[in-house]
Amino acid sequence: MTSLLDRLTSRPVGALLALAGVVASVLIGKDGLDTVVGCGITNDARASQTAEDWTTQADHVVVATPTAEQDTGRRDFAAGAIQYRTDRKVTFRADDVLWSAKTPQRPLGKDFTMVAAGWQVYRESGTRVKRTTPAAPRLEIGHTYLLALRWTDDQWTVLGEGAAVPFDDRTVAQGEWCGRVLSKEEIARAERFARSGDTSLEKVLAGQDEQAVERELAAAGGKQR
Repeated sequence: MTSLLDRLTSRPVGALLALAGVVASVLIGKDGLDTVVGCGITNDARASQTAEDWTTQADHVVVATPTAEQDTGRRDFAAGAIQYRTDRKVTFRADDVLWSAKTPQRPLGKDFTMVAAGWQVYRESGTRVKRTTPAAPRLEIGHTYLLALRWTDDQWTVLGEGAAVPFDDRTVAQGEWCGRVLSKEEIARAERFARSGDTSLEKVLAGQDEQAVERELAAAGGKQR
């Protein structure tokens, strides 16, 4: 059985934030958490960590940049500290498609939208606080991401927390994580705490560019659907 610490530290940055004592809930299709920043246990419906996971379950792997966002899915609460919560509908520009399934469920256009963690507003102060995603980027404007996308229930989603990877400056594992931007030094420290057996694409290719991603996907592509 996978231990709690293993699950918290299955990705390098997850290791860093977990060791800092920050724990979260789940994003994709579910409520986020109640704190400003978080990384924690995930509950993904599909395996999403490795290149083989991506090439057997995704429709496209894309380098994408958020260009706009708007609140969606507001939920009001009659009592309690939180007045309401929202998700965000994020519009992405597809900068480069690095891989596509032989028979994708849907072609990917130059722009696409995806629902991401949004906000919560506290009743007394009116303070607007980020909701976040466990062990994965929040998907914010001003950053670039590597995404393994699947068309599900008439919308684009990532396979799971392992299928959204920071990609600022076209560099794997560089950029925004869980609503904060980590420095190269912080990521390097996190690498030291990550499990030695971690074979996630993010861990294997940390610090490398899209050509390395394409090679890894091509090597795993023999089992693509």
